[in-house]
Amino acid sequence: MLTRRGFIQKSVVGIGALAIPAVPKIQTYQTGEWPQGQKLGRNCTGGWVTLRSKPSTDGQDLGRLYEDDVFVWIREVVGDYASVSRRWVETPNGYVYAPNVQPVMNIPNQPVMNLPQYGDTKGMWVEVTVPYVDFVLDNPPPRSPWLKEVANPRLYYSQILWADDVRTDAQGKAIYRLIELHGTYGDVFLAPAEAFRQITEDEIAPINPDVEDKRIVVNLDYQTLSCYEGNREVYFCLISSGSKFNSEGELVEKWSTPPGTHTPWRKTLSIHMSGGATGAGWDTPGIGWSFLFDPDGASIHSTFWHNDFGVARSHGCVNTAPEDAKWIFRWTQPQVPYYPGDVQISGPGATIIDVIQV
Repeated sequence: MLTRRGFIQKSVVGIGALAIPAVPKIQTYQTGEWPQGQKLGRNCTGGWVTLRSKPSTDGQDLGRLYEDDVFVWIREVVGDYASVSRRWVETPNGYVYAPNVQPVMNIPNQPVMNLPQYGDTKGMWVEVTVPYVDFVLDNPPPRSPWLKEVANPRLYYSQILWADDVRTDAQGKAIYRLIELHGTYGDVFLAPAEAFRQITEDEIAPINPDVEDKRIVVNLDYQTLSCYEGNREVYFCLISSGSKFNSEGELVEKWSTPPGTHTPWRKTLSIHMSGGATGAGWDTPGIGWSFLFDPDGASIHSTFWHNDFGVARSHGCVNTAPEDAKWIFRWTQPQVPYYPGDVQISGPGATIIDVIQV
């Protein structure tokens, strides 16, 4: 089991969650009723967030979006907020603070009924392509701490797992049997196959593999990541690095992303990460496109539990949007085989990561 210092906080308190006035819940899409192929948003805070009449905290309070509520994402705008980020999302019912909502899509898939074979192993990597999907355990009772704490477990848009079997339920609906190959507690999930798309071998093919002079620069002051080939920047994105402060504003140095020049030691297509001392608070499955560079487990990886890139808020890792994490994963060395989707790195040749701070 990969453990590390306070890795992921599953729940973040929504805006104004200290007191709940008598404001109505906004009608949102229910499971199975989401518009297809349209950009949507999901409240990913674990609590409720407020819809405003304008992109500002002094806008009129129009209602609530509760945990996992899904809504139409019209556009992102710049507004007002007492934080580093001033991004808001316009919805048909008002404006919601962008860091609190995950950008998602609803793209159902045709199930793959005959899984590919890799030596003696059958299966494929799959990614969630709907806002969320409910699942049941094939091998109860739950083993992972987070599963012991939630009544209705779900997987969320962009999470990645390994499908090793296809079954059919009583209604003739295809069901994938899903496992975690790396960092697993041993839980086995059953979920509707149409919620997952197959990740192909071509998708993880390396980008510019013949270029040897590659390096990553993570800037903690500006919360950015740049990929360089020689002196030429070939990719840029916003990140969320480790924050030195907890939710009470107390200094917690161990949550900082370690500065310096790092030689990565592991690269994995999907991993279960957990840490900390309190149950489900630090326990998350299916984290995609991970490039681990610190002995305690800090890595560059995909993030689905917040949308606050450009602001330090992780517990040591470099959080990126899923599309950014995937590009970085493909571009960095060494290459990772489709199965088992994991490489333990030793010796020279891995893409160096420079974490800098002025």
